[in-house]
Amino acid sequence: METILQEWVSLFVRWAHIISAIGWIGSSFYFMWLDSSLKKRAGLPDGARGDSWSVHGGGFYHVVKYQVAPDEMPDALKWFKWESYATWLTGFAMLSATYYWGANGLLIDREVANMNAGQAITLSIVSLIGGWFFYDKLCKSFLRKWPTVLFGILFVAIVAASWGFSQMFSARAAWLHTGAIIATMMTGNVFFVIIPNTKIVVADLKAGRTPDAKYGEIAKLRSTHNNYLTLPVILMMISNHYPMTYSHPYAWVMVAMVLIIGAVVRIFYNRHEAGVHGFAVQWQWPVVAVTAIALIAFSMWRPDQKTVDFDPLVAMEIVNNRCVTCHSATPTSEMFDAPPAGIAFDNLDQIRAQASKIVAQSVLSNSMPLGNITEMTDEERVILGSWLRAGAPAE
Repeated sequence: METILQEWVSLFVRWAHIISAIGWIGSSFYFMWLDSSLKKRAGLPDGARGDSWSVHGGGFYHVVKYQVAPDEMPDALKWFKWESYATWLTGFAMLSATYYWGANGLLIDREVANMNAGQAITLSIVSLIGGWFFYDKLCKSFLRKWPTVLFGILFVAIVAASWGFSQMFSARAAWLHTGAIIATMMTGNVFFVIIPNTKIVVADLKAGRTPDAKYGEIAKLRSTHNNYLTLPVILMMISNHYPMTYSHPYAWVMVAMVLIIGAVVRIFYNRHEAGVHGFAVQWQWPVVAVTAIALIAFSMWRPDQKTVDFDPLVAMEIVNNRCVTCHSATPTSEMFDAPPAGIAFDNLDQIRAQASKIVAQSVLSNSMPLGNITEMTDEERVILGSWLRAGAPAE
């Protein structure tokens, strides 16, 4: 019963997380487009940077952006912040409901690091907090004067963090935590920098003071980082059921490729929406295509792929001892009342039908058994993979 409760909690929290993320990402993309679409025209109010006309839902919209702020504050002002806050809060709730609640199965891989649940959860939380402080200090350093260099260092730091997570957690949790640390940076930007800086400008206006443009510039830098990191973090959040992403022994290399693909796609849209033409908006998609092909090819390569002679009876014994405790119509594991995802390995036909998934989860990666609770050895994984690739013969 506890397993069913955990699954429902995880499902509802995931649902809320997706809804919140749609609101945040949608507003983020809209305002990036809006900034790019601004035109400087005659007759605009003093201090206006530009305006933009658009049509939607049968009506016309006219938006004016001020370089710093208008002369007077409007009576009603919409703050776009809860979309970000709700996304992070529901994301952390999902992390807790799935990876912390089921730490022994999903967060911990004792072949990677022999930790108990409390140690692993503490390390997870500390890494998220530490990642924010590192990023915040980086943005406040002298490197803020060279945004491209700063972003390059951030790229290296994220890839390094991905490698570090692979030395602490299970492969699946390591990939997810890379996305979580990026998401924490992004929401931290909104909560600690963008909104507070905007409030300073609003307070100055209400007090009759001229706002300092530096607050807007600082917020713009953080907003730009969020824009370029959005697409990679989305992929990392949805990749949990795709072992080819996180299971590779050099998954951190794949993280680097995903970061490049996401950033280059955003470069295209940012420039295209600004009305740029020519080579400036022509090189991105070839680069994305080549990088995506390299990513797929790299995911297929394993430095330690082996094929050995096998005894079908030994292979079946491995399945019975290491897999069927959970994946059976009547699981003997205390973790499950029914086979996870409805997948059972009680006979050869069922095993053959799931052969590709077993190879992905238990041969090419250590994702299964969960937390390696049945202690499947590397030798057994090689035998299992050789048997399944041969069609899982009975004898």
